Amino acid sequence: MEFNKKHVISLLVILIIAISAFSVVSAYTGTGFSHNIPSSKYYDVSSSDILSKYSDTNCHVEETGICTKVVDGDTIYLDNGKKIRFVGVNTPERGVEGYITSKNFVQKLCLDKKVGIDIDDSKHTDRYGRTLAVVIVDGKNVNEMLLKEGLAEIMYMPPSEFYPYDWANDNTQVANSHSSSSSSSHSDNSDDSSHSTSSDSGSYVGNANSGKFHLSSCSSVNKMSEGNKIFFSSRDDAINQGYVPCKRCNP
Repeated sequence: MEFNKKHVISLLVILIIAISAFSVVSAYTGTGFSHNIPSSKYYDVSSSDILSKYSDTNCHVEETGICTKVVDGDTIYLDNGKKIRFVGVNTPERGVEGYITSKNFVQKLCLDKKVGIDIDDSKHTDRYGRTLAVVIVDGKNVNEMLLKEGLAEIMYMPPSEFYPYDWANDNTQVANSHSSSSSSSHSDNSDDSSHSTSSDSGSYVGNANSGKFHLSSCSSVNKMSEGNKIFFSSRDDAINQGYVPCKRCNP
């Protein structure tokens, strides 16, 4: 087969697009959260030593399974086939400082061990199909441990059964998305309607099912189910969470 100039140009265009796409994926850093806690901090610390520092959680074990794989500090696989996303927290992405330490911490507590999960009743899964839950080991809340150890930041994304600010201490950081509006509106006795009021103040609304975000005035927002709505305070927040702009309203 002979290649003419048009074929060569087409191949070059395809190659450039492929390289660009790979670069975008490789550069993904989530919210950009990082920490400088060395992985050596936990080398000589047993899982029982870590667990002994924390009180029993008031979360309830709804399901149990053996942790067969730790993807990173906030995602694990269970032997029942479920992929669990730790609700309310966010750890460094692969390639970002702190990724190894957070992942190793979760491996020490969970890998090849029986863990319990308390599934988020307000939103069971994220847009990737991962089960949103609190992970429980020996009666202790691992999500809480990650925040208090400084290995994760708060990522509160209503609607959610859990309010991760209750797990925070002086070591805890907060993701830019949702932090201000959520924190100011919450009380221990708040109900679902109070979360909705806080969320409605966001300028941008994401669809957890489609992965797109919209202006709050976009007609597509009225067609979304409430359970799929994710609210962002800025365009950058939405993009940092991996959402893409709606082509109808061009947010």
